Amino acid sequence: MALALFVTPVRAQETESVPGMAPPTGLPVPRFVSLRSAEVNVRTGPGTRYPVEWVFVKRDIPVEITAEFDTWRRIRDWEGTEGWVHQSMLSGKRAMVVTGTVRVLRRTAADSAAGLAKVEPGVAGKLLRCQASWCEVTVDGYRGWLQRTEFWGVYQAETLD
Repeated sequence: MALALFVTPVRAQETESVPGMAPPTGLPVPRFVSLRSAEVNVRTGPGTRYPVEWVFVKRDIPVEITAEFDTWRRIRDWEGTEGWVHQSMLSGKRAMVVTGTVRVLRRTAADSAAGLAKVEPGVAGKLLRCQASWCEVTVDGYRGWLQRTEFWGVYQAETLD
């Protein structure tokens, strides 16, 4: 299942937030958010005058905001691809994408805990909370624990309650 539809790439000059000034939202940059809509146009620059570079076709996918300009956010996905989206297409809900190899979703936050499901790389889920090196997630109806290093969508020192 493809999570994104890629169109011929085109680049434009990207505008950064002004150094030394808070971004328009006053929220930290970078930060993780998720896609609000099942169809999100990713543009080459911060505005509708910039061409659509590619389109996300699935909601609740994590992205990292790397810059802000007015109502536009430059985002990066789990594969490192960057582009600009309107703030209305983003949600503060946290999500994650499994990376690397097949991962075992555990019943509790321990390597010795019983496995609930095997999760393929590229599968997205909801990020519920994180403590120490483990995070509680939901993936395809299963609720369990993955190590932070097994997915993309949370910073190493970040705690979520």
